Amino acid sequence: MTQQSTFRRIITTDLPVLLIVLFAMAPFVWMILTSLTPTATLSATGVSLSPMGWSMDNYVRLIEQTSFLKNMLDSLIIAGGTVVVGLLVSVTAAYAFSRFRFTGRKLLMMQFLLINMFPIVLLILPLFVLMRSVGILDTHFGLILANATVAIPFAVWMLTSYIAAIPKSLDEAAMTDGCSRLTALRKVVLPLTMPGIISTGIYIFITAWNEYLYALTLGGRNVRPVTVAIQTLIGEYQIEWGLLAAGAVVGAMPATILFLLVQRRLIGGLTQGAVKG
Repeated sequence: MTQQSTFRRIITTDLPVLLIVLFAMAPFVWMILTSLTPTATLSATGVSLSPMGWSMDNYVRLIEQTSFLKNMLDSLIIAGGTVVVGLLVSVTAAYAFSRFRFTGRKLLMMQFLLINMFPIVLLILPLFVLMRSVGILDTHFGLILANATVAIPFAVWMLTSYIAAIPKSLDEAAMTDGCSRLTALRKVVLPLTMPGIISTGIYIFITAWNEYLYALTLGGRNVRPVTVAIQTLIGEYQIEWGLLAAGAVVGAMPATILFLLVQRRLIGGLTQGAVKG
């Protein structure tokens, strides 16, 4: 019976999961192999599967012949700024929604949820007109605000449930001891909600780093994030697949490393905040 159950588990669970993982990882493995294959070899025989045919030539050309490092810095500034703006707004808003009962509270919370149901392409034209009128088009600050419009609704909804799980008596005890509302938020609530804040900040960072539509339409000249810079590696008459794959690998590396380092904290913060507020 034990052998039959083990065999059934391998056939019905382990093998299908392994096939799904291999199917999901195959494009990334192929992209890495393409980036390691010299251009001449790609044109002649295709992707090299043997380590003997691998080379770092595409990565060297990416750094020396393009402005990819500057583009990485642009993406870092935009993603980091979005995290700061998004958390400043969402933490204070979530505290207000979780601690106060006021007219229109449920309607506002529902609007935050509805915003996530609409594609961000609907906001591009209004944001473009507004940013052009105030002179922040194609700037780091403009792209930070644009990304924040997408990040803040989800962050508020998540942090509201997270802060609501903290007893109000802690705030009241701190204010009884002489703390103001903001001091109680800073010294009592924020330390307890730090796991949720960190997981929300990580989510905002990864979302802003991988954003493409806003980076393309609201930037692209003076400020060119990684997602747009990779597109510029595609020529008009030919595509250097090795250089393009190297740019994709380097561009995806910061977000991938960050996710691998903090995946447990991210998943834990998301599940702890997934309670009814």
